[in-house]
Amino acid sequence: MSILIDGEWIETGDRVPVTNKFTGEVIDHVSVAQRGHITQAVAAAKRAMREQPLSTEERFRILSSASRLIAAQQDELAMLIAREAGKPLSEARVEVGRAARTFMISAEEAKRIHGEMVPLSSDLPVAKLAFTLRVPVGVVCAISPYNFPINLVAHKIAPALAAGNAFVLKPASYTPLTAIALLKILQEAGMPSGYGHLVIGGGATVGEWLLQEPGFAFYTFTGSPSVGKHLKEVVGLRRATLELGSNSATVVHEDADIRRAADRCARTAFNNAGQVCISVQRVFVQESILDSFVEELVRVTQSLKVGDPTDPGTQVGPMISEAEAIRAQEWIEEAVAQGAKVLAGGERRGAVLSPTILTGVPFGCRVCSEEAFAPVVMVNPYSAIDEAIAFVNSSRFGLQGGLFTRSLDIMLKCAREIEVGGLMVNETSAFRSDEMPYGGVKDSGIGREGPRYTIEEMTESKLIVIHD
Repeated sequence: MSILIDGEWIETGDRVPVTNKFTGEVIDHVSVAQRGHITQAVAAAKRAMREQPLSTEERFRILSSASRLIAAQQDELAMLIAREAGKPLSEARVEVGRAARTFMISAEEAKRIHGEMVPLSSDLPVAKLAFTLRVPVGVVCAISPYNFPINLVAHKIAPALAAGNAFVLKPASYTPLTAIALLKILQEAGMPSGYGHLVIGGGATVGEWLLQEPGFAFYTFTGSPSVGKHLKEVVGLRRATLELGSNSATVVHEDADIRRAADRCARTAFNNAGQVCISVQRVFVQESILDSFVEELVRVTQSLKVGDPTDPGTQVGPMISEAEAIRAQEWIEEAVAQGAKVLAGGERRGAVLSPTILTGVPFGCRVCSEEAFAPVVMVNPYSAIDEAIAFVNSSRFGLQGGLFTRSLDIMLKCAREIEVGGLMVNETSAFRSDEMPYGGVKDSGIGREGPRYTIEEMTESKLIVIHD
């Protein structure tokens, strides 16, 4: 497998293996980019935007065609994701379907990019008309993670093309094969050669070269807060959207539907082995219903099938690597040593960590204060809603939160006071629809994803004033 530079798939002498995350076997080898490839890609991208700007109709045609091709290859792409990312096949199929939809939404939004009329002061009689246009921001650098190897790529490159920008994509080194398949689909859909480029390599090398490349106008990155902060320091005044993760909380008030709340918390805490930025990690339950909630949460969790992600019946597969599973197990053991109790799970076999429920977790433990990114959820009680809000807000993160209640007053109070980019009412923090604005506050990042909102980030507002 190769990197893609200016329409050509290039093999390099430096190659790295891609493994099946459940069996450990090598699936394929991929070429690693050199620094010169990035320079070539950016030069080709700039030339394409200058010499072959995409019309609205061309953007729509390419993106909508790509959407149809993704949907037609759903089974093959889902199996690829299950193998190289370890995501259960049923979840992988959903992700591919979402990616097809993200491309189609982006195609539709390409037709809706618009400026606005600007009223001028009456004391400027010579100025007759003023309005704004939205124009492409420039070459986009897209750096994507391993946990959604097709849909999070789609959320970066589909809006970039919809806005008229060329892009250079660096997928996660764990999951490059899905990105390669997607770029081939875009070529088949008619994307001009200079508009899409793919480079593969580690963050310390290829990732750093991307940050140091002066030709990029915009960066879109999903990953850790430490890398996101470093990115912003290096790229300076250039624009960026950063989605930097969370330790998302869900509040379950005493008037909630306990059975539904517990079921949703269990299923969305362990999706993709908990490796989801908005995965339910912290659950705060009003003390009067704690026992009933925990009993149901444990029952649902223990019913989940754990194992080979390519088995259609599997609900929880391996983590991305055994090293990550060992790290998560150490966090669990740390919490237990400080007084937490394991209600379910906690066992590990290779990269597979069984879905784990903890209670009585001290707030200083990493499993509570940091992003676990693992199949681990903690459940602690609260007495009054003000206490629950304080618990949620004690985190340095603020991506999304969840709330289960029938009280409109509680809903509105939490909507005003919980410090997150999005609050999901009568649902967990893990809900996301691809149309909606998605992003966080505090250490969870800056900017918003979702095609309409990303397109706005990836275009510049240009003012036009017409005089006599």
